[in-house]
Amino acid sequence: MTTLDAYFKPGKRWHREAKQLRSLLLAGGLDEELKWGKPCYTHGGSNVAILQPMKGFLSLMFFKGALLPDPKGLLEDQGENTQSAKRVCITEVAQVKKHEKAIRKLVRDAIQVETKGLKVPKPKKLVLVAELQAALDADPKLKKAFGALTPGRQREYHLHVSGAKQSATRTRRVEKHVARILAGKGLRDR
Repeated sequence: MTTLDAYFKPGKRWHREAKQLRSLLLAGGLDEELKWGKPCYTHGGSNVAILQPMKGFLSLMFFKGALLPDPKGLLEDQGENTQSAKRVCITEVAQVKKHEKAIRKLVRDAIQVETKGLKVPKPKKLVLVAELQAALDADPKLKKAFGALTPGRQREYHLHVSGAKQSATRTRRVEKHVARILAGKGLRDR
């Protein structure tokens, strides 16, 4: 039994729903690999979709879901700050069967997105929350270190700091992470 087969064995959370989706994804011409500990479906070496078991549902997440037409309205944002990925949330096998035609179409469209080499447009330039910008302006080393972080890590710090309602809390959040930024680490890096 391969690692991937073990993922779909009975007793695993959402195993029946995952098996049903797996058959659609493989029949749609995608290759299956284990990435991030989950079944990931690729085309030509590019990530197309991944199965993600959540507490209340099984997610079929399309990496470039924002580029997919969705006339049936199955795709949902993963969160308010998600820019490219979108998911279909499944809670029972009957849903997969009911939406089989639409899911197959999403898979075909996702393959076309990869085949054409389409890219999700880059987000507009990040305008940092005032407290973070002030700290960067006051410390050239911090500003240089922050600038060296990947755009995703910069954005993550911005979202974390800007999520606080009070300015004092935002300032404390910036101060708490100065050492991590100077070390070249993202908010969640170890």
